[in-house]
Amino acid sequence: MPDPPALPIHIRDVQKDYRALRPLRVRELDVHDGESVALLGFDRAAAEVFVNLLTAATVPDSGRIEIFGRPTVDIQDADTWLSSLDCFGIVSDRQVLIDNMTVEENLTMPLTMALHDVDSSVRAKVAAIAEEVGLSSDQLRQPVTALGPGSRLRVRLGRALAPAPRILLSEHPNASLEPADLLRFAAEYAQLVRRRGVVSVVLTADNAFASIIAQRILTLQPATGQLKPLAAWRRLFT
Repeated sequence: MPDPPALPIHIRDVQKDYRALRPLRVRELDVHDGESVALLGFDRAAAEVFVNLLTAATVPDSGRIEIFGRPTVDIQDADTWLSSLDCFGIVSDRQVLIDNMTVEENLTMPLTMALHDVDSSVRAKVAAIAEEVGLSSDQLRQPVTALGPGSRLRVRLGRALAPAPRILLSEHPNASLEPADLLRFAAEYAQLVRRRGVVSVVLTADNAFASIIAQRILTLQPATGQLKPLAAWRRLFT
């Protein structure tokens, strides 16, 4: 019989010192194709370290991380690492948005740097991405600096999706949202992930947000690294 396909994310006994009170520990995590997972218990610094570990921007001090069956420690040169990033889309405040450029130009940059000679097919793709993440055609022509927090988050989401990643990683995406926009964005995000069939891992501190955007919610126990499932009855009352 053929071997089963490799898991998109496979983590065992990972530890990474990042000069905090304690190292980041993750004992075990498997994420399957098409699955949406929310992780609680990671502050902003720990979330950044975790995403960097998954994308092989850094390697664990101990333990093992495999992305589609490939150990991250096997990536030994810059070209191979850059190629490996193709499977990831990252939604994070660390993403650089060019405020004095338009939304359309910011969404075009992941596709081509030839911003002054963009062909019609790329423009059509950018327009489709904007619509998919909830940005209007009028907003496409606005500078990013004119946008509110919710729209800026949607630009970041659009940039992450533009290269058609297989894994979407989001660092506390709800932190910048106004309460009135939070539930709407969560529902749209969940629908988008299901429609695209991508793997989604969202790090958040909001149980209610996590309950909408994820099929599975896990809470990190920092001392042990165990990821503990959120009880089903607790999900009903978040």
